[in-house]
Amino acid sequence: MRVGMLTSGGDCQSLNATMRGVAKTLYNQRKDVEIIGFIEGYRGLIYEDYRIMKSKDFSGILTNGGTILGTSRQPFKLMRVPDENGLDKVEAMKNTYKKLKLDCLVVLGGNGSQKTTNLLRQEGLNVIGLPKTIDNDLWGTDVTFGFQSAINLATQTIDCIHTTAASHGRVFIVEIMGHKVGWLTLHAGIAGGADIILVPEIPYDINKVAVNKRAKEGKRFSIIAVAEGAISKEQAALSKKEYKKYIATRQYPSISYEIGAKISELTGQEVRVAVPGHMQRGGSPCPYDRVLSTRLGAAAGKMILDGEFGYLVGMKNNHIAKIPLADVAGKLKMIQPDDEMVQEAKLMGISFGD
Repeated sequence: MRVGMLTSGGDCQSLNATMRGVAKTLYNQRKDVEIIGFIEGYRGLIYEDYRIMKSKDFSGILTNGGTILGTSRQPFKLMRVPDENGLDKVEAMKNTYKKLKLDCLVVLGGNGSQKTTNLLRQEGLNVIGLPKTIDNDLWGTDVTFGFQSAINLATQTIDCIHTTAASHGRVFIVEIMGHKVGWLTLHAGIAGGADIILVPEIPYDINKVAVNKRAKEGKRFSIIAVAEGAISKEQAALSKKEYKKYIATRQYPSISYEIGAKISELTGQEVRVAVPGHMQRGGSPCPYDRVLSTRLGAAAGKMILDGEFGYLVGMKNNHIAKIPLADVAGKLKMIQPDDEMVQEAKLMGISFGD
């Protein structure tokens, strides 16, 4: 049995732990397994850049962040576009799969990566997807690996900001990853005790953000957790083309700096911005993610052994779930304004700027 494996898109803390779960299951159940690791994601599959893995390659990596195979971003919208040398990428991936006589390809990736996984399924390849993203935005699964580790790191940032904000009596904005969805900001904001949480799915009114009831109550500081993709109500009303133009001409490094400048302008308050950035993807996976990754990897291994392909291996109500890739591809799991967590946060006085 020959199984291909690749990690695609942005990295996260549990990629190695998940690959380990797949590999150890296969090695433990069969003696004739060979795993082919593709270097830097789909790029390796396209250009036949791979390595024959050994059992020892998957030892000692449970606690290691990043990915031993490397990763890269290969946008789905460009998969049907020939490269600079005229190479048909889809045909190249199929040829590599067939040349290596693979029985299955396992793809660890997020939304865009799984769209390509589904494309390969449609092209007749045996594929299995594993849900990797710190954004937790993959449709069909309750949770993705990397999400909890990123929550922990983002929350630690907010925790650290609390002390300096209290000492200096300032408003602090902590910018958290999430271009299209705000699950990470929502969870970290609540866990870190943020006073205001701004997410892409709930456009904000800057005047409501600037009105600081904590200051009126005599409290010296405030913490605002802002997703990097947060938008104002005015921006949300723009067309896609108009919004892209706005982003291209924005005078601030990111939305957090714009919000900070407007709060200072409207209130005279001193505002500081903290951006943990890629630290949210780094470091060792937390124990929760190690367990989740091991379970998902083992389940994927069993599906390969059973000949069940064309699925994303996810979690539903803490049980392993097989979600057809056709149902997953192109869909985002987004926060709804009436979600229980949002409403519960509002009951406690947390503002979403709406």
